[in-house]
Amino acid sequence: MVTDRLKKISDSVFIDPDFKQDLENIGLSNIDNIFSFNQGLNLAKKNISKHRNRVQIELKDRQTTIFLKRYTSPPIITQLKNWLIANKIISSALLDFEPSEKLSELGINTPKTVLLAQQWGKVFEKRSAIATQQVPNSQSLEKRLPPFITESNIKNNLKVKFIKDLAEFIKKFHSTGYRHRDLYFAHIFYNQNENIFHLIDLARAFKPVIFKSRFTIKDLAQLYYSAPAKFFTRADRLRFYKTYSGKNKLTHKDKFVIHKIKIKLDKMAKHDKKHNRIAPYANK
Repeated sequence: MVTDRLKKISDSVFIDPDFKQDLENIGLSNIDNIFSFNQGLNLAKKNISKHRNRVQIELKDRQTTIFLKRYTSPPIITQLKNWLIANKIISSALLDFEPSEKLSELGINTPKTVLLAQQWGKVFEKRSAIATQQVPNSQSLEKRLPPFITESNIKNNLKVKFIKDLAEFIKKFHSTGYRHRDLYFAHIFYNQNENIFHLIDLARAFKPVIFKSRFTIKDLAQLYYSAPAKFFTRADRLRFYKTYSGKNKLTHKDKFVIHKIKIKLDKMAKHDKKHNRIAPYANK
C-alpha cells in the first residue's frame, strides 16, 4: 500500500509533493542516488544489522530534519519473516511505512513519511528506503521527561494528568488492533506545550491474528520496564494500568495480566543483569 499522499516519480521512488523540491536539491530523486547519498549524520549503532543504515539529514531551506533508513539486500530469512508478519510479500521500507500511515489515518500520531523507495529482484527485495520527518517540537520520553515529573517541587496533579494521558494514548493505539513490539520510552515522543504524543519506529508493529494478549503484555511490560523508578512509583504504574484498562477496581483478570507483565519484566531484568545493566524500572 502506497497511499495517494506520496506521488510516484519513478518505478522505484515515491515522494511527498511538499518535499519534492527539497529532496531533489540534495539529490534524493532516484533510487541510485538515494543509496549512494553519503551526506548527513550516520546514526550507526552496534546492534543494528549490516544490511540496515540510518542517516540524519538537515533540510536547511525548510528548517527541518529527516531520517533516511536504507535496507540493502536484507537476508532472505528476514524477508520471509517480514512477509509472514504482513501476510504478503513486502519490502523492509514498506513494512515500516504501512503501519505508520494506517495508524495516522486512525488518529495515532506518527512521523510523516516524505520518501519511499523499493527495488526488487526476481523474487526478493534488492533494496528499499524510507525517509521520515522529525517529530516537531518533541523529544523521546527516554531522553527527556517533562519537568513536572523530574522536579519534585512542581504540583503532583500535572504528573497524574500526564500518566493518565499517556495511558489513554496507548489504549487508543491498542484499540486499532496494532501492537508495537518495541514500545519503550525511546519510541514515544512528547510535545509538552501541546500535550501531544507520537509513536515512532513502527517497522515491527503489526496486527496479531492470534496471541493478541501476549503482544499486549509485551507492549505494557516494555513501557513499565523503561519508566525509571526514580520518577515513577508503584502507585503511578497502577494509575497508568487503571486508566488503560478503564477500571477503578482491578478484577481477577486484571491481576492476572499484571502478574504476566511482572513475569516478562523479570525475564528482561535477568537479561540485563547478564550484560551488567540495571533495568530502568529497578534503578532508583
